Amino acid sequence: MPASVEQAPHNPAGQTLAVSAEALYLLNLLLLPGLAFVALVAVYLKSHGTAAPLAAAHLSQTLAASLWAGGLLVLANLAVLVLGGYQTLSAWIILAAYVVLVHASLVVCGAIGLARALAGQCWRFPLFGRPLPAGCAPQARR
Repeated sequence: MPASVEQAPHNPAGQTLAVSAEALYLLNLLLLPGLAFVALVAVYLKSHGTAAPLAAAHLSQTLAASLWAGGLLVLANLAVLVLGGYQTLSAWIILAAYVVLVHASLVVCGAIGLARALAGQCWRFPLFGRPLPAGCAPQARR
């Protein structure tokens, strides 16, 4: 019986950085808001000019999505304040709608982005995603 030959997994250039960016994005949304965002910004500033196209795509997508998430959170809080403050029923309706519709959608997009990064594929967030860099074409759907 022939000896089995172990093949090293093929990791596209920038895959580790892409996975890190997506993980920091999800950490920002779910576990360490603010702290993970600062780490994501630091990683972006350190490597955005020299990153491989795969990493550059995931870095720009996650940073843009994090900024949008923060802006939408601020808008939800402003809506609560304008409509009477946190003691009113409208506050709970707005906050519940934000969590169910907006926050959950951002988390699902982050999970898809993480799966794409783990697969070595580029990913563009729907609606507010940044254009993909040259050399990082979206994958064909099968």
